[in-house]
This record gives sequence, structure tokens and C-alpha cells, in this order.
Amino acid sequence: MILITGGLGFIGTHTTRALLDLGESCLLVQRRAPVAPELLADDRVVVEQLDLTDETALLALGERHKITGIVHLAGSVPWPLGAYQPLEGADKAVRSLLNVFRAASEWQVTRLGLASTIGVYGGVAREGALKEDVPLPMTSPHPIPAFKKIGELLGDHLAGALGLDVVNYRIAAIWGPLGHPHSPFFAAPQLVHAAARGAVPDLSALRAGAHAGDGIDLCYVKDCGRAIALLQLSDRLAHRTYNVSSGRLTTNAEVVAAIRKLVPDARVDLPEGRDSAAPGIWLDTTRLREDTGFEPEYDTERAVADYLAWLRAGNER
Repeated sequence: MILITGGLGFIGTHTTRALLDLGESCLLVQRRAPVAPELLADDRVVVEQLDLTDETALLALGERHKITGIVHLAGSVPWPLGAYQPLEGADKAVRSLLNVFRAASEWQVTRLGLASTIGVYGGVAREGALKEDVPLPMTSPHPIPAFKKIGELLGDHLAGALGLDVVNYRIAAIWGPLGHPHSPFFAAPQLVHAAARGAVPDLSALRAGAHAGDGIDLCYVKDCGRAIALLQLSDRLAHRTYNVSSGRLTTNAEVVAAIRKLVPDARVDLPEGRDSAAPGIWLDTTRLREDTGFEPEYDTERAVADYLAWLRAGNER
């Protein structure tokens, strides 16, 4: 049984579905009162409410379930931002991560996976494909990549000290069913939601990237979940850190073109050109493909079609 923290969240739900499809059973923990979506209606899914800062309650899970692996997708940043005083938020984030390591060590799990982010590459002075071994700056302009860097460094130390197989997932820009309709980092969710409603997209939340030529490594959430599941279950991994992404740059113009094939009158026009504040980077997925056999199943057109169908079925958030 694989324990998935944040298992009822956006990426967690799709990772759970992928693990189920590969024959695993899953234990999902969520801090808030858990409500499992229809996607996870399966007798191999167990859901429990749990705060990861409660070490005793977390370790007690091992008394009730035979947990063989952990996918840690929650609790490693002081989230939501602004909800805590700085020291309190940092304490909660780091304490939850340390408790997950305590549980992994006590249960002697086969593998512990830790969610990181494409944001750790922020400040790398280059464009194009980024490999996992590129040197990273020790500073971060945003708390999410800052705490993900802390988690990677701490995880590397504890993996050796505790004899654990630890894997970092540097996750790209993820979009699709159950995701937030307004992203501050990329325009795709806003464009698809607007097309589904017949509305003009509200791009005011974007920090950068509202032009047709702006792009980012977009990875559809179903592909992301499957990649994480493969990293969790692969017999042998040659590395500790893996980029989890489509492995290519997708521009806003590509998303708009895919939308217009299905919704010709969609009001998703964007200004031409490219925002100088939106770097053209994507993640190299050579390690992921070589060690797990992963290949994305959703190109831009298939992803837009699937997302629109989900929204039109009455699932818009």
C-alpha cells in the first residue's frame, strides 16, 4: 500500500488514479475533512484525515496499514501563503517533512518520493532545456521554490543517514481536471475555462506570460500522475532527482489554436509577441524516460479536448 500525502489534492488525485491503474492500493491522508472524488471510487483506496505535524498520529497509520511506499505531495511549504507567521509557517513545513521521514524510516518503506517544483530553476541564467544537474542558486524569490530547495537538501542528507531510497520530483506547470482555474504562473487554465464558459479569459492574476508567444513546460495532470506513479514503482532508479514534465515548451498560441479547433468562436485572443519577464525554459526528461519508460500521452490538442470535456460535464470549479 502506497501512502500519498495530499492524496485528495489536484496532483494527488491523479497520482492515486495512476497507481491504482498499475495495480497498487493507496492510503490517502488530507489535513482537511476528506471527500474522495468519483475518480477514486475504488475499494483499494483508504482515506484518513491527518495533520502531518502530528507525529504520533502519522506513525499510528503504520499500525493499521502495511505501508510499503510514500509519495509526499503535501505539507512541505508554509501554505496557504500568509496564513501563518513566518516562524510558525516554517516550523509546520519542516516538521511535517521530518515526520514523513520518521515514518518512512520506522516503516522501512521501499521508496519515499518528495514533490519539488520547476520553480527551483528560477534564477538559472539560461533558456532552453534544463537538466537536473544544472547548478541552482541558493536564493529564491518565492516561498514555494525556497522550501522545495530546503526539502531537496534535507532529503539528500537524510536519505544517506537513514538508508532510505528518496526521490525528488521537480514538477513542471501542471494543468487539467481539478486544478485551479486561475494560475499566477501560466495562462492555459484561464484560457480553457473561459472557452468552456464562452467568456473572455481573466488573465489579471498572471505575473507574466499573457502574450501569444509566451511559453512554459505544460504537463497535463494525468501525465504528471502517471510519471510520479512510475517513479514510485520502478524497480531501480539511477538518480535521486527527476524532472516530471512534458519535456517541451508549449506556447499560449498552441493552447489557443487547440481551443479554436473545438470552440471556433472562443474569445481567447492574446497580444502577439512575448513577455520579456517570461523565460522560455522547459525541463529535460531524459532521466525520466530512460529510467521509467515514461512518454506523455497528452499533447496540447488532446489535453485541451479532455479538459474541455470535463468542464462541460459540469465539473467547473
